[in-house]
Amino acid sequence: MAVRALRTTRTDRVAYRRIVVPLGDEEESELGVALAAELAPEAGAAITAVVVIEVPAELPLEAHMHEEEGLARKALEKADAIAASRGVRLRSRIVRARARGEAIVAEAEAAGADLIVVRASRHPGTALFGRTVDYVLRHANCRVLVMRP
Repeated sequence: MAVRALRTTRTDRVAYRRIVVPLGDEEESELGVALAAELAPEAGAAITAVVVIEVPAELPLEAHMHEEEGLARKALEKADAIAASRGVRLRSRIVRARARGEAIVAEAEAAGADLIVVRASRHPGTALFGRTVDYVLRHANCRVLVMRP
């Protein structure tokens, strides 16, 4: 019996209307926002770029973390420029939390996200993708796209 390859044409591309992109280092910011901009339809789509500042348990959530706040603002400025160059709206958020994964999932739920674009850890520990990505994969109520390092 001969095996034939079936050709199918898919015209029903998934359109993501609300995408959340957690930002970390500069490379992650650039890749994640660029990918989200490509996945977002041209009209009416919105990307929420979120930087989570993990505050140690011994400090109050409102503690001043000047270096982290400055880096967060720089990452969001770069993300905004990338989105603007592709004609996509970007909403910026800086969130203080004890755990990055929980904050990302909460932001996605608050934004009504269709998709979260995260980057797998460069140095995974015991978790397959790293602690944050594993948490997001297990708890997100939307699709999750994992970029590899």
